[in-house]
Amino acid sequence: QVQLVESGGGLVQPGGSLRLSCAASGITFSIYTMGWYRQAPGKQRELVATITSGGVTTYTDSVKGRFTISRDAAKSTVYLLIHTLRPEDTAVYYCNAHNIAAYWGQGTQVTVSS
Repeated sequence: QVQLVESGGGLVQPGGSLRLSCAASGITFSIYTMGWYRQAPGKQRELVATITSGGVTTYTDSVKGRFTISRDAAKSTVYLLIHTLRPEDTAVYYCNAHNIAAYWGQGTQVTVSS
């Protein structure tokens, strides 16, 4: 059974930082492209960042320079390091694993507010 379990969300003040984690099981982690998406209230889910099995990363324009995606093959875990959080970053953040099939985690809430 495939599981993607996100953690690390929470309430953070503007300008703060967070590290989200997504632990994968039930898949051959090394061959999957991993990604982070987010969905804000009343908005569609959007792609935030991806990292291929070879370590190539992509970011949506609004997070470039503030978000860093990385992966640890030994732990089958993908991370999203977020700096300089803004209120508009408030959303549920979802982990995604994509190869022939695609899998989703349950999401972790990030709230940026003073």
